[in-house]
Amino acid sequence: MEIHVQSVGIDGAHGPLLQPTSLRVRTGELALVAGEPGTGHTAFALALGGRMKPSVGEVLLDGKPDDAGLRQRVAIVDAPDVSSPEEALTLGTVLGEELAFAHQPANRKAVADWLLAHDAREHAGVRFESVPAEVRTRLLVEVAAQRPGIEALVLVLPDRHGAGPHTWWTTATQAAERGLAVVVLCSLTSARLLDVSAAHIGDREQPETLAFTQVQEDHQ
Repeated sequence: MEIHVQSVGIDGAHGPLLQPTSLRVRTGELALVAGEPGTGHTAFALALGGRMKPSVGEVLLDGKPDDAGLRQRVAIVDAPDVSSPEEALTLGTVLGEELAFAHQPANRKAVADWLLAHDAREHAGVRFESVPAEVRTRLLVEVAAQRPGIEALVLVLPDRHGAGPHTWWTTATQAAERGLAVVVLCSLTSARLLDVSAAHIGDREQPETLAFTQVQEDHQ
């Protein structure tokens, strides 16, 4: 699978939500996309996932416009005010909802077993806002990857929860190693701390993504 964002820009009622930005990511690749706060992280994620129509440019799935295909194959993870869970709920309740969305068993025992298998059962009764940031991100990525048909993940601003960037970078890397196409949107500060090649919101020319599967290494 390949997603190609071609100079996509989005206009809002009071000005641009996203300046024209390009990106290309394939199966087994990880792209880091950095930008200052307010430059359109969520808008970019929604456009990449086929949930928001660009004002300019287009998003191609395997070389063709296919918003429906993007919605079926791309999971947008923890986007503020879009897909982020309700902070007042317990972790167990949040995971029950996420597992149901992934068409997995979601009763109390199933949730407890899932959390145990993912080394997080001790947090089951904790309000979601109080779950350690690295645990929160890891679990949301894991459960999103279980949704039927999902081949790509877009993780939106995991650094806003306060954990150091290397924690969520490890989670994103592991998802790419399993063969998913992964995009992480973060701040410029986080990108500098990671010291990896990053794309930038508002740029049309971007660096190569990081490849984690042999198929994609051969392709490049």
